[in-house]
Amino acid sequence: MTLLLVEDDALLAETLTETLRLQGHEVCCLDDGSAAHERLAVPGHGLALVLLDLNLPGCGGLEVLEALRAHDRATPVLILTARGAVEDRVRGLDLGADDYLAKPFALDELEARVRALLRRRSPAAALTAGPLTLDIRQQRFTLEGEPLTLPPREQRLLACLMQHAGTPVDKARLAEEAFQGDAMGDNAIEVYVHRLRKRLAGSAVALRTVRGLGYLLEAE
Repeated sequence: MTLLLVEDDALLAETLTETLRLQGHEVCCLDDGSAAHERLAVPGHGLALVLLDLNLPGCGGLEVLEALRAHDRATPVLILTARGAVEDRVRGLDLGADDYLAKPFALDELEARVRALLRRRSPAAALTAGPLTLDIRQQRFTLEGEPLTLPPREQRLLACLMQHAGTPVDKARLAEEAFQGDAMGDNAIEVYVHRLRKRLAGSAVALRTVRGLGYLLEAE
């Protein structure tokens, strides 16, 4: 499984490449936007995931992303941005990026985001978090072997949290991924999280709040 890393900071690129290779991935690393544009220009590029810095020499990351999405909507793209570059992150998501990480970031968070994006690309038949299971084809949950029946919005929220199990997910990401197209405020998400906590109470699965980062679903 080959990943493309486009990053012009030599030290960071070396660190990320080594980290991803230790996870079992083959990594192609480029430090120039124009080279990335050329590498991604032809359909059938054979890449499983693109990690794309936005501030690149030659050709900007957003331009690379836009050109890729003109012929390829399937390959996941994780954009890497400066922490304060909110407009760039928004523009990247609008152009079709699947996720983003603001620099500086923890390597274990990068690994978790990569795993999540690759799972979405080649979805498994089921997702699990300890005794909690989601049959993806049937869209049915079981908890400790017993059916867990949920209203539609709680289903969507729990499925999203299971996609990111082990990684905190903030409200903005939950609203975008679980409730696409629905007007969903922070208070409504808090209500649904509270309901899910009650449904999971007493089991070996916990839905915790991680201050400043969001909600974390994990097996205890």
